Amino acid sequence: MILTVTMNPAYDVTYRVENFFPGQTHRVRSVEQRLGGKGINVTRVLNQLGRYARATGFADHAFAAAAEAEMPVDFVHALPWVRRTVVISESETGTATALREPGARISNPHASEQLEVRVSGMLPHISGLVIAGSLPEGIDPGLPARIAHSALDAGVPTVCDLDGPALRMASRVPGVVLLPGIGEFAALTHGKAESLEALATTARTLVDRGVGAVLVTRGAEGMVAVTPQGTWNAHLPEPLIGNPTGAGDPVAAAVIAALATSETPDWPAILVDAVATAAASVVIPVAGEIDRRLRGHLAPTVVVTELEGVVEHTLPES
Repeated sequence: MILTVTMNPAYDVTYRVENFFPGQTHRVRSVEQRLGGKGINVTRVLNQLGRYARATGFADHAFAAAAEAEMPVDFVHALPWVRRTVVISESETGTATALREPGARISNPHASEQLEVRVSGMLPHISGLVIAGSLPEGIDPGLPARIAHSALDAGVPTVCDLDGPALRMASRVPGVVLLPGIGEFAALTHGKAESLEALATTARTLVDRGVGAVLVTRGAEGMVAVTPQGTWNAHLPEPLIGNPTGAGDPVAAAVIAALATSETPDWPAILVDAVATAAASVVIPVAGEIDRRLRGHLAPTVVVTELEGVVEHTLPES
């Protein structure tokens, strides 16, 4: 079983319009609402890939009950209400505009401890862990790092898809696999990657400090992976047009699915699967689903290139 942790879940609402113009009135062609949050989406994709996955984290009673009807869940009921994210998807251009609510504040002083205990109790029964998404107000940003540390101490491969202070603290956990977007990576490392080699050089410093691997997602431009075994860039020959919202979640699903089944990761193969799985989600108008047939067609076309010339680089202390 693979476990995902979503601390700030959401109701994902997608409005489909022909074109979106700020300041104008639009006729919405269709509306779809579903349960969301990064870890929830990872769970959904893992189940589509035939991997048994369970979701935990924080929720209110209504969200937890709705999630239980769709997938295996075990939430800590600590949120007074669950936020919404609204995506405006344009059918003509394939672009998407997202509005993300910050979410409710957790006032229960024991919520973090309850989640840590819940995850700890499942560690003997899981083969992989994903901690993904933002944190609600009132939660210590060090909580994901503590959970990741416990899991790795128990021999459970762990992927963290976080941002801000939570990502910074997780980057200090030995053995963790980090999955930042290019913006989160720039904020973490206090710099801009002017080239693939510069990006890889900066990420190499995190690996040298003890991180298990750094996989930087770059949207339509693919991914860069820096690991103890090597450094690679992976992308499609031509990017697909569609809804990129949530495309990082299938990457997390593909990566943890591979790490949960092999003690010696084949990173080029993992990158092929991750890029193909992410691209297979772009053609779906809602987050958390993939076109499995397209995934199979895309995998042989993924271009993986080993990056050379990665040199030592020192990150500023933070």
